[in-house]
Amino acid sequence: MDNPTSAGDEQPRLDSNARRLFWASFIALVATAFGFIVRTQVINEWGVQFNLSETQKGEIFGVGLWPFALSIVLFSLVVDRIGYGKAMAFALVCHLASAVITILAQGYWGLYIGTFIVALGNGTVEAVVNPVVATMYPRDKTKWLNILHAGWPGGLVLGGILALMMGGVDWHWKVGLILLPTAVYGLMLPGCRFPVQERVQAGVSYKAMLQEAGILGILIVVALIVAEVGRVFSWPLAVQLAVGGVLVGGYTLYVRSWGRMMFFFLLLLMIPLATTELGTDSWITSLMAPEMSQLGIHPGWVLVYTSLIMMILRFFAGPFVHRLSPLGLLAVSSLVAAVGLVALSKSTGVVILLAATLYGFGKTFFWPTMLGVVSEQFPRGGALTLNAIAAVGTLSVGVVGAAFLGHVQDRVIERELHAQNPALHAQVVSQEKVSVFGRYRPLDQEKLQAVSADDLRLIGEVQSGAKKDALMTVAILPLIMLGGYLVLMAWFKRTGGYRARLLDQPTGS
Repeated sequence: MDNPTSAGDEQPRLDSNARRLFWASFIALVATAFGFIVRTQVINEWGVQFNLSETQKGEIFGVGLWPFALSIVLFSLVVDRIGYGKAMAFALVCHLASAVITILAQGYWGLYIGTFIVALGNGTVEAVVNPVVATMYPRDKTKWLNILHAGWPGGLVLGGILALMMGGVDWHWKVGLILLPTAVYGLMLPGCRFPVQERVQAGVSYKAMLQEAGILGILIVVALIVAEVGRVFSWPLAVQLAVGGVLVGGYTLYVRSWGRMMFFFLLLLMIPLATTELGTDSWITSLMAPEMSQLGIHPGWVLVYTSLIMMILRFFAGPFVHRLSPLGLLAVSSLVAAVGLVALSKSTGVVILLAATLYGFGKTFFWPTMLGVVSEQFPRGGALTLNAIAAVGTLSVGVVGAAFLGHVQDRVIERELHAQNPALHAQVVSQEKVSVFGRYRPLDQEKLQAVSADDLRLIGEVQSGAKKDALMTVAILPLIMLGGYLVLMAWFKRTGGYRARLLDQPTGS
């Protein structure tokens, strides 16, 4: 049985072990952000050194996200049995191994595999820290999940500043930065005792947890995982359908429940949310490069700046959550993010920093507040429902979002270059390639070395316009989210208002 309660009830005081565990979880999230921010800083160097297309860069960004979902789902299914400490040890090994593999990479696949492994570690971290913090703060989950997830933008800020300060230092050294926070949380973990997750404490069965997510929820997760794995290993559509059918079919036979419709709706909303935040963040350095270079500022500072806004605001999420409610906060954030993205696509000069501020405010509360809503409304789902929402977010960016933004740019660049200078188009565009969005012809980085300065200037102008087109396209997504959150707010208003739900604890637990 779960009971409704207001989100702002007083929290119990935590002992020294819980505080240590919270900050170890926080720093582990910092480590996940280091890997992300470093990729945004060195991706252009990788593109030149290894002759990567814009879509291939997007695929590397994508593999930094979708394996996250694979590990977060798998560990959510077993973490209550194997233990949170063992899961975090696996994450530690992944972070160490990925740094070594990426540093030794000799081409696209070396970078791809190294990024794949770090994503597995990142997903494992989140599979642990989200249910642990939700268990420690059962009466104010949204607030404390926001504070926990200040570690993500905090890592973007610290890692970004370190990478930018290294300037023209070889990219291999920048990749090694992830070892710093990894060492810190690795040293903190041996002194931590992990709590029993609230679902387990309350005696909610494993099957009941799976039923909360249900057939519809797992259908979305499996479809996205199989689609990306099928793309990577070139599975025919029939094989993808067969694998997906077996996984969903087995789940269906066991749980025999469609799941909660509101949870299914939130999973759908997570797709545009994640693309708006992580998909744009994956590309923001590259997208802002033309405008920021005119100001004499490294484009990487845009992501650092917006991340600093996120970090500060997440530490003070409580008043926003209590005044607006979690859904109200998500609705307002969606509107602000849409305005910010449109402004980024239209602004020039110093005004672009004001647009970046709007975008930073808009994206701040998206991810942790969605986690909070799911944890507060579906506590019987335990680690699975809480982490499935994050899995769908990262899967949607890995499978669709990051590669889509790269594909938009490649297609626009080819079209505009052909329209403005067909001869130059024939000279610098490579052979046709294939992505999940269809066929495209990107620029060949090696051929660009042989063109004149005037031709390079034209190509730069075309690339700049393509980047702005990509930002304008993304601005549609938060407007879709806004409509969804307004629907949910109206539903809760008819049923007495938004209230978090608590699991009854068994006597003596």
